[in-house]
Amino acid sequence: MLTIRQGLPDGLLNLQSHELYTKLDGPTLFQIPGRRTPPIFISVLLHGNEPVGWNAIREILYRYQNKTLPRALSLFVGNIEAARYHQRHLENQPDFNRIWPSPAGNIHTDECIPEQGMAYRVYETMAETGLFASVDVHNNTGLNPHYACVNRLEAPFLHLAALFDRTVIYFTRPKGVLSLTFSELAPSVTLECGQPNCARGEAHAIEYLNACLNLTEIPAHALTRRDIELFHTVAIVRIKPGISVGFQDNELDLQLIDNIDHLNFNELPLNTLIGWQRNSSSIVLRTIDEQDQDVSERYFHLDGQALRVRRPVMPSMLTRNIQVIHQDCLCYLMERLTLPDSATGIIEPATGYIES
Repeated sequence: MLTIRQGLPDGLLNLQSHELYTKLDGPTLFQIPGRRTPPIFISVLLHGNEPVGWNAIREILYRYQNKTLPRALSLFVGNIEAARYHQRHLENQPDFNRIWPSPAGNIHTDECIPEQGMAYRVYETMAETGLFASVDVHNNTGLNPHYACVNRLEAPFLHLAALFDRTVIYFTRPKGVLSLTFSELAPSVTLECGQPNCARGEAHAIEYLNACLNLTEIPAHALTRRDIELFHTVAIVRIKPGISVGFQDNELDLQLIDNIDHLNFNELPLNTLIGWQRNSSSIVLRTIDEQDQDVSERYFHLDGQALRVRRPVMPSMLTRNIQVIHQDCLCYLMERLTLPDSATGIIEPATGYIES
């Protein structure tokens, strides 16, 4: 499924993300030389309805059409077929950000689906090439600030994230995400650049990617709590299979409050209303923690038919997009993670949960 190319074909930078299928046969890894090595790996369009990464990198490459990049670039352009139809992924496809080998190399290419084999080949190619850093660029569908995500609490990862924004999220689930796999090779981040087709998000991504290309090194000294605002994703909230969900329809299994995405990055107090269930016998959410345990009743409870928050928590990625809710999740739940005043460069997250 993967094409590896040296340089860019003529006219590629003139295309919008939904037009890339006219020049590319599928997922493509471009190797572009630069003054410094090893290369930086930049991934765009893992989700076809998130064009910010492609828009940002093509603007940067326009600027360097007649100049050498300051650092070699390995550019992975992911789900081109889904981008053609402005979809996260097509119905016959897996999510392209859930297919990456973890731990890296623990995959037999003759036993996996084609997309997993493609992902392994990208990883294997970059492992052989060597890597300066990895940046995976995304939009999201709800009202969220711009932020960066890391999968390791080590100083170079946090510095790379803080270059994008003070808000940094640490997560280890879901499995199979690109940044988690590439964190074994080099400092790795995921960028969340707000909603699609937002000029501010594209400008922010351009500024950040250009800065990364011009880095000579990534700092290794420890950060403190003054440098970033750090959160830890402790659970993923999904809708149970076969459950209908939406807004302003009391015939649905779960009717969500209208402005649910306004709750993102707000520390919700006890008993915050999320929605209403038609069946009040059991919670229709499936909330999975980092140990893959169902902890729905730790975070939610039913008050008659009203679905409410059981404990103070901060959600992210809440969206009104029903398709995304079914394809991915309703939201992630986060807790604050405090950096020590004097750190060694590696921060250990608290184990378990703080009861409140």
